[in-house]
Amino acid sequence: MSLQNPSASFTRRYDLDWLRIIAFGLLIFYHIGMFFNTEGWHAKSLNANDAMEPIMWLSSPWRLPLLFFVSGVAIRFLSDKLGAARFAADRSWRLFPVILFGMFVIVAPQSYVELRSAGVIEPGYGAFYQAYAGTWAGPWELHTPTWNHLWYVVYLFVYSLLLAPLVPLLRAIADSSALLSAGRLAANHMIAAIGLIILPLIPLLAIRFILVPDHPTTHNLTDDWANHAQSMTMVLLGYFMAKNEGVWRAIDRLLPITGAITLALFAFLLWCYVDWDRTAASETLVWIARIGRIVFAWTIILSLVGLARIFLTGDGPLRRYLTEAIFPYYILHQTITVVAGYWLTGFGFSVWTEFALLVVITFGGCALGFEIIRRIPVLRPVMGLKWRASKEQKTKPAMAE
Repeated sequence: MSLQNPSASFTRRYDLDWLRIIAFGLLIFYHIGMFFNTEGWHAKSLNANDAMEPIMWLSSPWRLPLLFFVSGVAIRFLSDKLGAARFAADRSWRLFPVILFGMFVIVAPQSYVELRSAGVIEPGYGAFYQAYAGTWAGPWELHTPTWNHLWYVVYLFVYSLLLAPLVPLLRAIADSSALLSAGRLAANHMIAAIGLIILPLIPLLAIRFILVPDHPTTHNLTDDWANHAQSMTMVLLGYFMAKNEGVWRAIDRLLPITGAITLALFAFLLWCYVDWDRTAASETLVWIARIGRIVFAWTIILSLVGLARIFLTGDGPLRRYLTEAIFPYYILHQTITVVAGYWLTGFGFSVWTEFALLVVITFGGCALGFEIIRRIPVLRPVMGLKWRASKEQKTKPAMAE
């Protein structure tokens, strides 16, 4: 990679492939956990408890931001390769079929289970689906059809179309002498590198304390402004950092600092979350925790990127398999978890037996589903794969679909 020529050919970023795989994998485990915790969800275990909630809360601030960050890197590479118009067409062709198929085929069983669990509908999937697919907003309080966990795909699709006309401007800014010089400065001077921690926190903290109080996360696209602001910020950070080698080297230099901050904040926030009633009794402590949560979200992303650049740069059959498989896994997993969990909870298993079975069924179902999907050409594009399997292009960047 050359600092002097940001448009030069870049080899595939295996580290970002692995981060994408890890982030989606954690998301699958998180949704399995949602079946067992005390928060509202599509289906719940009779063994639901709050034991793992503090750990789950600690994963929430950064899982999806990391995916949007990696997506921003991918947008830079792909839009440079295709140009603005072809990039928009590619994203439409690759993502919109996934959204439609996901809403009307993959996600529908989740709504069926949710309505059955609430006693809103009678048994019988056929009658339910006729109302689900044939009536916008459905004949019940639950909005159907819906995209549920596929909101990430919907948002990424919309962001891609919004950014496509701006690609020439964004590229000019990203490749400007000012940003490249700033990257070189950060790569060579620790004080400048620390700016990579501080500067992105300014918009992230502003979003948290200005937008979030009036615009809580909804995942409904049209009324989700705080989530949009945060997600788009991460996309743009990934885009502008993608080909700035100085920034990546600065992340390497910062790893001891970002790692220490992350570990310290992890311990502090875990202490706060384990006994939230105690924490909530102190307004000062609550505010420190709120600020710490945002700082933690950004420093753990920087830390994971830095660690991946050291330990996750290798290629092999497992990476090649998971790079292709993880997106179909993501599309399939929540429906498998919800339906299997709803079925399992009636057997009276202990919580750990039920959890182990649900993990095996979810990942096993994803693996089986992927093996079927990859062999049927008509299913490949609606599950985020190309029509035909092809040899991996070694110069193609990691793409978080």
